[in-house]
Amino acid sequence: MISSPSNEKVKRIVAYNAKNRLRKEDKVFIVEGIRMQVEIPVDLIWETYVSESFLQKASDKDMEYLRSLPLGYEEVTDQIFKKMSDTKTPQGILSLARQAEYSDEDLLTPARNRDGSSTGYAPLILILEGIQDPGNLGTIFRSAEGAGVTGIYMSSDCADVYNSKVVRSTMGAIFRQPFRYTDDLLGTIKMLKDKGIVSYAAHLKGTKNYDELDFTKGTAFLIGNEGNGLSKEIADAADEYLLIPMLGQVESMNAATSAALLGFEAARQRRIG
Repeated sequence: MISSPSNEKVKRIVAYNAKNRLRKEDKVFIVEGIRMQVEIPVDLIWETYVSESFLQKASDKDMEYLRSLPLGYEEVTDQIFKKMSDTKTPQGILSLARQAEYSDEDLLTPARNRDGSSTGYAPLILILEGIQDPGNLGTIFRSAEGAGVTGIYMSSDCADVYNSKVVRSTMGAIFRQPFRYTDDLLGTIKMLKDKGIVSYAAHLKGTKNYDELDFTKGTAFLIGNEGNGLSKEIADAADEYLLIPMLGQVESMNAATSAALLGFEAARQRRIG
């Protein structure tokens, strides 16, 4: 059992929680909580740690899961686990997982149904510019998976998808939703256009409502920063502006809400089309 705060493994977990740079360098991230734990593909699990109290209260199902881990697990004292955890009320289990790597081809591959079969639908892409709020980004990943989004491209100044708050907000979608960061959104939009994918910028200057457009073919939605929206350069690179009509005095829509509305409208059209 690990009981010392000076243990190298403990110090390494604490450092990964605190520093995005280290996570990027070593291509790892922290996953906490039993609900998220069981979502991790086992081939991505590097290390698993559980607290004394977790083991004392663990259900038969929890213990069966722990015993099934190819690389096993290590027990730590509750005090040390609290130091390793990034949450106020630790659940007593966390893993160090390897970051997945996706290619452009992965992001263009048709989404899958719940039974694992391919939907066969055309690519459905989200292009995110400057999304900063971890909760927003995690929610976008979660709704994207539900809507059958095939891939998410993010500008390099978007929040770190492996931030613990983002990971928790995805509710497991981070392990199934292909994504890539890019330093060249304009180049990405052009690459998609060359592949026959039509891009739409969610914009207040749109002249057509989102439900008046055809998203049954290859489609990409551009979603901008929570406060400033899309930059003019990126918005103008889209094939067309689209509008999410709103009543009352509301002037703009939350980025995660916009992404969900557009993604599920595309999904609706594809189901009936």
